[in-house]
Amino acid sequence: MRLQHLHLLLTLAQTGSLRASAQALNVTQPALTKALKQLEEEFGTALVVRTPKGVHLAPAGELLAARAATVVREIERAREEVTWHTQHAQATVSVGVSPAAALMLAPRAVARFQSRWPQVRVRLVDALYPKALLQLRSGELDLALGPLPATGLGPDLAVLPLTDSPEVIAARAGHPLAKSRRLVDLESASWVLTGPLHGPGDPVHLGLEALGLSPPRVMLECESFSTLLAVLPGMDAVALMPKRFFDSHGPRNGLVALPIADALLQTTIHLFCRTDAPLTLPTQRLKDGFEQEAKALRRERNNT
Repeated sequence: MRLQHLHLLLTLAQTGSLRASAQALNVTQPALTKALKQLEEEFGTALVVRTPKGVHLAPAGELLAARAATVVREIERAREEVTWHTQHAQATVSVGVSPAAALMLAPRAVARFQSRWPQVRVRLVDALYPKALLQLRSGELDLALGPLPATGLGPDLAVLPLTDSPEVIAARAGHPLAKSRRLVDLESASWVLTGPLHGPGDPVHLGLEALGLSPPRVMLECESFSTLLAVLPGMDAVALMPKRFFDSHGPRNGLVALPIADALLQTTIHLFCRTDAPLTLPTQRLKDGFEQEAKALRRERNNT
């Protein structure tokens, strides 16, 4: 199997056409068909299904394409790293960051990294789990920073706890429950769930049922905290939000933090990377920078 075979399979998946794939790969259609036949013979099964409307990957082809995408990206990264070592060319490190991680860790860590590695481009991607871990596994991201999934991790990912991110309950200024001091006062509240079920923005973590209350009544689901920030000021609802995110954006958008005296949860921000692929040198150095920034935050917290 050659690298061009992997490119062929990925291109077929994208175009759904033998002719379009041949044009994209700058080969003749008979040559492409021959290469596809060789690949199918090597694996002993059909990888592509031909129809009057074009082609699509067979189940075995989809399995191979998923692996092929990772292989192609790793080879591209290897070429990039070798070029960087030999010619000091520009490299790119892609990092998925949760809202709290973006505010608490990214600014100073990235600034220090870029002052020492100006030739390396850092790409920060807004990412909420579990999507961030899917992107990390596929090779779209080099690192991911965010909460640990409730379901845990497999052996293909390494995880390192970095720092805690306190949460607040936010509402619009003037909300009837805006001055509530106890969780029991929120039994009648309407809630906004932000992100996935059982994620940091899910009010189920507050344990209202353990207090003898009804489960939180979720009236709206938002995919991101940015969307929550846009809609919450116009609603009679409350929502969990990272404290650092609230401090930066809440008050100027007409939101207040409820003065809840009960202890609220803290989400621990973790750093994730793959165990089946070595980190490039720039990626390792940026990873070190996030760890150093987390230590600095802990020192600051201990001194206050």
